[in-house]
Amino acid sequence: QVQLVESGGGLVQPGGSLRLSCAASGSFFTLNDMAWYRQAPGKQRERVATITRGGSTNYADSVKGRFTISRDNAKNTVYLQMNSLEPKDTAVYYCNADLLGLVGRAEYWGQGTQVTVSS
Repeated sequence: QVQLVESGGGLVQPGGSLRLSCAASGSFFTLNDMAWYRQAPGKQRERVATITRGGSTNYADSVKGRFTISRDNAKNTVYLQMNSLEPKDTAVYYCNADLLGLVGRAEYWGQGTQVTVSS
């Protein structure tokens, strides 16, 4: 069984910062691409940022220059540093991982962590 557990969400004022973490645990061989998605009320889930196992990154235009995705392969953990937060960033943030597990390649999701940007 593989689990992705997110942490680090919360309430922050506009212009503030938060750092999200997502740790993968369980039985698997390799973590491949990892990503953060978000879903605001009444909107579709959207991809925020992706990072390959080798560290190549890709960002949604809406967060470029403000958010940074990183990972620690030794800890099976991905991070999302969010700076200059704006009310439009308010959403539930989900961790996503593509991995090679005991039953083959599969995609997993975390349970989500709420980020609220408000004064």
